Amino acid sequence: MSSFSPYAKRSLGQNFLVDGNLQRKIVEALAPGPSDEILEIGPGRGALTRHLAGRCRSLILVELDDALARALADEYQGTPGVRVLSRDILTVGLDELTADVSRLKVVGNIPYNITTPILFHLLAPPRPKEILIMVQKEVGERILAAPGTSAFGALSVGVRSVALVERVLRVPASAFRPVPAVDSVVIRVRPLRPEPLTPAEEGSLRFLTRLAFQQRRKQFQTILRTHPEVALSHDQIRELEGITGFDLRQRPETFSPEEFICLSRALRALS
Repeated sequence: MSSFSPYAKRSLGQNFLVDGNLQRKIVEALAPGPSDEILEIGPGRGALTRHLAGRCRSLILVELDDALARALADEYQGTPGVRVLSRDILTVGLDELTADVSRLKVVGNIPYNITTPILFHLLAPPRPKEILIMVQKEVGERILAAPGTSAFGALSVGVRSVALVERVLRVPASAFRPVPAVDSVVIRVRPLRPEPLTPAEEGSLRFLTRLAFQQRRKQFQTILRTHPEVALSHDQIRELEGITGFDLRQRPETFSPEEFICLSRALRALS
């Protein structure tokens, strides 16, 4: 029987979910089935793993902490379908793990300090079927924020331009050891099928989003006129408004993800 160190590593952002009831609720929200392939990111001491093992065809555990990975490998060495990788998930392509990424379900309690890089790594094509992850409450609010609110920004547009997102569970800080300074939420991210954007369109959208939210308090037309990488003329601004039907005197934070997509496509057509 393996044994896990009782100490969390602050350098790896470790906070272990110890509330058994919440562990079960998260796994039930994922709804593992006998034909499922599941990737668990940062399984730690196996809080979710123990509820997943034996309930799916394949369970892949990717754990950065070598000691925890060894302990998990020891504990589940006799469990069919369980594979443990001691790696950084940011270096693992999903197509390395399965022959059909579009059928893969992803679950994890990921470190707060690298939530955004991990999320965008998972949303890089090819995309999985579903991502169920625990994130800092503030990050969840930013992803789910409505246009026109202070929380709405590049993260909202970046995720929701390629996926549907919903809040699944609220998780209080008291459910972890050590206890973090903030509460968490579990969100479900379902990549859109078919892919809504081509790779070139995704690149254009990322460029426009970054540009816009670096100066979010300015009018969109001002940003598009004055930024050296765009530098549209007044006539081009009017043409862009004619193509899209948008009032570019509005600030970027008032535009929905769908409107950002429309605007980025129109900009490509002008160039």
